Amino acid sequence: MFGFFRRKKNTEPAVEQPASTPSQPERVEQPQDAATESAPAETMVKTESETAQHISAEPVPAEEAPAQPAAEITEDIIVPTVVDEPAAIAVTTETAPAQTPEASESTIVVPVEPAETSSEAEKPAKLGWAARLKQGLSKSRNHMAKSLASVFGGGKIDEDLYEELETVLLTSDMGIEATEKLLAQVRQRVTLKGLKNGNELRSALKEALYELLLPLQQPLILPADKKPFVIMMAGVNGAGKTTSIGKLAKYFQSQGKSVLLAAGDTFRAAAREQLQQWGERNNVTVIAQASGDSAAVCFDALEAAKARGIDVVLADTAGRLPTQLHLMEEIKKVKRVVQKSLPEAPHEVMLVLDANVGQNAINQVVAFDDALGLTGLIVSKLDGTAKGGILAALAAKRPIPVRFIGVGEGIDDLRPFDARAFVDALIEDE
Repeated sequence: MFGFFRRKKNTEPAVEQPASTPSQPERVEQPQDAATESAPAETMVKTESETAQHISAEPVPAEEAPAQPAAEITEDIIVPTVVDEPAAIAVTTETAPAQTPEASESTIVVPVEPAETSSEAEKPAKLGWAARLKQGLSKSRNHMAKSLASVFGGGKIDEDLYEELETVLLTSDMGIEATEKLLAQVRQRVTLKGLKNGNELRSALKEALYELLLPLQQPLILPADKKPFVIMMAGVNGAGKTTSIGKLAKYFQSQGKSVLLAAGDTFRAAAREQLQQWGERNNVTVIAQASGDSAAVCFDALEAAKARGIDVVLADTAGRLPTQLHLMEEIKKVKRVVQKSLPEAPHEVMLVLDANVGQNAINQVVAFDDALGLTGLIVSKLDGTAKGGILAALAAKRPIPVRFIGVGEGIDDLRPFDARAFVDALIEDE
C-alpha cells in the first residue's frame, strides 16, 4: 500500500523571493499537458538535501510568482512506499479547481500497473470452484450444446440418432475408443430404462461419460512418511509446466506444506527467471544455477530440501517433443540423478498436457509414460478449447490419473479433477 505524509499548511502570506537563489535554481512552469505527464516523476524525486519536491496548488506564471522555498509550499503529498495492488495514485490539493478533463494542475494521476484494478483482481476469488469450472468450460459446453441440440430434440431413438450422436462425440475430441464405449453404454441404458425419445438421452449420456471419467479421479495425497515429497514435471514446449508449478506451490501452501522449487529448465530463455518470479510471489525458495544441466539443479534442490526439512519439492524440466529421442534420454537421466539423492524419488512424475492439442495429447502421454513411468497428469488450458472431450479419450486409451485441471490464468484456477463436476459443467441439464 502507500505511505502518507502530510505537512501542515502555512497560513502566513508568501514573501516574494529573488528570481534565483544560491540554494535553489529558478523553476520554470511547464505547460499543463507536460505537467500532468511528468507528475509521477515529480512526486518521487528528491533534491540533494533529501527534501521532497512540491507542486503548487494553482498554476502561476513564472514571472509573477517565482519558485518559493520548499518549507513554504504546502500540499498533501502521497509518497508510494510499497505497491501491493495495481492501481492509480491520485494526489489532490484542497483548493485547486479542475481545469480540463485532459490535464489538471490539481490532480496528478500516477499510473502503476494499468493492466488490472483491485476490483477486477477480486472477481475470480468471489466465484466458487464449480462456477469457475463452468465458466472455464464454456467454449466446450457451448460446442456440445449446439451439436447435441438435434440429438436431444425429442426425435425418435433410432440408428440415425445414434449416428448423429457418434459424430458429435468424435468432433469433440473424444476419440474413436471413447466414442464406442460411450455409445455402448448409452444403448444399454436406453434398453434398460425403456427410453423412447431423444430428450431422454441427456441423462444417459451424462452418466455414461461420468463412469468413463471416474477412474481418472484420483487426487494427489501426500504421505506423511515421505519427506520431502518430490514431484517431477515434464511436458512439451509451451504446455504450461512452469506456470503449473507456480500454481501447485500455492495449492500445497494452502494445505500448510512447505515448498521448494527446482529450476531444472536450463534450456529455455528466461525459464529460471520466470520460476523465480513465482517463488517470490508465493514466498518459496527457488534453487537455480546460472549454468549447468537440469539433473545437477534437481540434485542440489533435493539436498537443500532434506537439510531444511521441506515438505514438497517441485522440479521443473525443459520442454521437449516425444520425437526428440536424445532429449527423452536426457530427462531419463534427470530421474536417475534424483534417485541418487533420494532412492524412492521422484514420488510423482506429472505430465502437463495442453488441452488445445487434441488427439496429439494421446501420443504425448504414451511416449512420456514409456520413458518415465507417469503417475499423474495435469490438463491445462481447458478454458481455451471448444473440444474438452480429450479427457474421455485419455480415459479410454491410457487411464493415467488426472491430478489437476486448469481452467484459467488465475493462481487458483488449477484444482484437483472431479469427474462429476466436470461432466456437469460440460453438459448442462435441460
